Amino acid sequence: MHLKGGPEKRSSSAANLATQPMAIIGVTGHRVLSDLAKIEAGVDEAIRRIEQAFPSGPLEVLSSLAEGADRLVARRVLVRPGSRLVVPLPMPPHDYASDFGPSESKREFFELLARADGVIELPAAGSREAAYEAAGFYVLEHSEVLIAVWDGKASQGRGGTGAMVALARERDMPIAWVHAGNRKPGTLEPTTLGEDQGRLTFEKSLKTLLFI
Repeated sequence: MHLKGGPEKRSSSAANLATQPMAIIGVTGHRVLSDLAKIEAGVDEAIRRIEQAFPSGPLEVLSSLAEGADRLVARRVLVRPGSRLVVPLPMPPHDYASDFGPSESKREFFELLARADGVIELPAAGSREAAYEAAGFYVLEHSEVLIAVWDGKASQGRGGTGAMVALARERDMPIAWVHAGNRKPGTLEPTTLGEDQGRLTFEKSLKTLLFI
């Protein structure tokens, strides 16, 4: 793991974690989204409720900074005072960025990556799909709460949002589900859930944390 400031920053960060509770939020979600204002409102409400459950410490977000949900959630967490961003990369940054769309998307990725407090370079995988899946597993393994920006359907590919949510549920992981349409299969055309777009649902374990 690479942290800004070298080994000293690593030691200081570990000490802070030992004395100051921190809510570690993982992110999973679709890369192609529409009605972003509705989704952003749902994400903001999810973060606010997570802050209620972890009132004594700052927030840390684990996000691989893929297009769509990963970046949206990361940006909304980072507006909170004292928040941190840790980025598990499925592959080296420039290789990863080749999967993104226009130059604006690549620039956004590197801008957010530059703001990260930590970058985890995951071991090489046998395929790009396996690499993305490994990054998703890392997020689940190292998070306390999961924000899922999801349409409620099965994944369209290996390691997709539906698969990550299913695994989180198996582990009884607290989940804040922001309902959001995915792309039409085989295309980059986004869909919307209409009135349900951006609606927030809490899974049972997170309800317990929040006393709701």
